Amino acid sequence: MKTNVEAMKAKETSKRAQQVKSVDKAVKNYVQNFDEPVSTVEEGAMSYSNFLNNKMMLVEAIRKGLSYDLFSKIKKITPFTEEDWADYLSLSKKSLQRYQKEKNFFFKPIHSEKIIELAEVTNFGRDVFDSKEQFYLWLNTPSYALNNLKPAELLKDSYGKEMVMAELNRIDHGIFA
Repeated sequence: MKTNVEAMKAKETSKRAQQVKSVDKAVKNYVQNFDEPVSTVEEGAMSYSNFLNNKMMLVEAIRKGLSYDLFSKIKKITPFTEEDWADYLSLSKKSLQRYQKEKNFFFKPIHSEKIIELAEVTNFGRDVFDSKEQFYLWLNTPSYALNNLKPAELLKDSYGKEMVMAELNRIDHGIFA
């Protein structure tokens, strides 16, 4: 008989799988609209993870701009709130809400790049930690290895993102500061 903790973990895993499946579908739809195929990944094998690992495809996506539809799917699998996203993208919450209402809205390249960077951090962070909640707790706890800053504070720029990714990599390999 499963304990409550095991049942909750199974439910979390199932929910995450459904959300990732939804993002996989959104990525496939998004990539199909590229002017020229830049992927070496077969169309049937296109997934969120493949998308984040294909740097040439990411360059094309940034230049084209991410659709709000894809952003909304990515947003659901990240531990960030609407306020967090507005802050990271240097936009108001009202702007994000307005973009949601616009049909076929595409973010500017600068915002698309930030969304992709945060998606990469989240994707890796979820691999390192057991749950979105644990990852979010780590992101919002001051880290000695990061000069006692919260990792989430460093995600506002590319250099900070690289520092957070490096720290996640150390944690993943069992190297603690």
